[in-house]
Amino acid sequence: AFAVSVVSEGAEDETELPVLQKSEKSRTISKRGRELKGIVFVIQSQSNSFHSKRAEDLKRDILKQAVDLGKELPTVLLIHQINRHEGAWTILPLMKDFSVTYGKNSSWIFFCEEDTRVQVIKLLETLRRFDKSKEWFLGKALYDEESTIIHHYAFAENPTVFKFPDFAAGWALSIPLVNKLAKKLKSEPLKSDFTIDLKHEIALYIWQKGEGPHLTPVPEFCTDDVNSYKADHCATTFSNFLPLCGEPVNKEDVFVAVKTCQKFHGDRIPVVKQTWEREAALIEYYSDYADISIPTIDLGVPNTDRGHCGKTFAILERFLNRTSPRTPWLVVVDDDTLISIFRLRKLLSCYDPNEPVFLGERYGYGLGTGGYSYITGGGGMVFSRTAVQKLLASKCRCYSMDAPDDMVLGMCFSGLGIPITHSPLFHQARPMDYPKDYLSHQIPVSFHKHWNIDPVKVYFTWLAPNTEESHNGKKVGYNREDL
Repeated sequence: AFAVSVVSEGAEDETELPVLQKSEKSRTISKRGRELKGIVFVIQSQSNSFHSKRAEDLKRDILKQAVDLGKELPTVLLIHQINRHEGAWTILPLMKDFSVTYGKNSSWIFFCEEDTRVQVIKLLETLRRFDKSKEWFLGKALYDEESTIIHHYAFAENPTVFKFPDFAAGWALSIPLVNKLAKKLKSEPLKSDFTIDLKHEIALYIWQKGEGPHLTPVPEFCTDDVNSYKADHCATTFSNFLPLCGEPVNKEDVFVAVKTCQKFHGDRIPVVKQTWEREAALIEYYSDYADISIPTIDLGVPNTDRGHCGKTFAILERFLNRTSPRTPWLVVVDDDTLISIFRLRKLLSCYDPNEPVFLGERYGYGLGTGGYSYITGGGGMVFSRTAVQKLLASKCRCYSMDAPDDMVLGMCFSGLGIPITHSPLFHQARPMDYPKDYLSHQIPVSFHKHWNIDPVKVYFTWLAPNTEESHNGKKVGYNREDL
């Protein structure tokens, strides 16, 4: 409703001014409505109850803002509800559907995470700067400062030249580019079997060895907190707090299993004991050799140079049969994983252990051809007891003792129809393997590998609990050196 009853004294035509203003506002609302209807919002959601609720909340917020702007409502999609695709989260397989469904009547596909906050009117103003008839790939630009294993050492001579989007800030593809990608995917399917860092791999596919568009950096796509003074110009902001849904789970509710072997007892186990072991109330070390000084438990599974499927399934059996049924959570880590059990306990307050939860950093295998997602082991794998029960009640087991445990687990849970749950706070690599700007809006839970670093220093710089952090779960300023 628009009513103007106040007109300045002495106005030449008191009767027409409100009508003109009303007409002008109606035209503006109508234009905004048309522009808004041309945007398809895609929330990179997950089916776990905690995550799906957050995504639904964001959808409601976007639609509420749209209602306030006019009658035309945009389309808002939740990726986990597009369940025809096991690999829907990898986004590129959806391009054909996007092109067929929205290729004629829409202008933009705008992607965001469940914790991205969107100022719809500012987003409209931002996208208006770009010609929607051209191919655009827009986002907040990240880049590698040095070549990194998680990107297969791409652009080794100068990794800073290649930019890829920070999903937390939101990113957008114009419909002409969506249509082009859909056509290309039809004739040239995705080559790589593995999905490791989706944001980098999508940017590489769009770039097409220099023939496609580069990412265009958009300063209004931000990862600043919504309450930050820097956020005034932002169309998007991002919540950079560690999720906390009530009291952290009790120390005694988390059982930690460390996978090791005799050859690493002397160098890796002392690091665990100097760093995060004290945060764990229930912890056991599983090895191929019983060493009472640690102590380690010999599971009777020989060490292998490749995967550790036999060892991991033995750990799962032991957790189910030898620990208290009142312990709801199991964490399996490598002996060179650095983890904050303190933060993990906060994070787990958001998950229901009565659900089959399998949590960590998500990778994908063969998702273009009906493959599966899995939790990569190095960053830590978190299981609810319910998930372990369902897994072991099935007939799914290792196809060989030295099969990759994380991939076999992914395959098993996929076969059981239990989706894995991704958290970007778990990391398969070291802090220096990620862009600084990407880590700056995270409170990480884990890192992995001791290559060319001082792991104790990394732990105390990035993961150790401190008193300030325990207040309200808020992020604090760390003195993070270049590690």
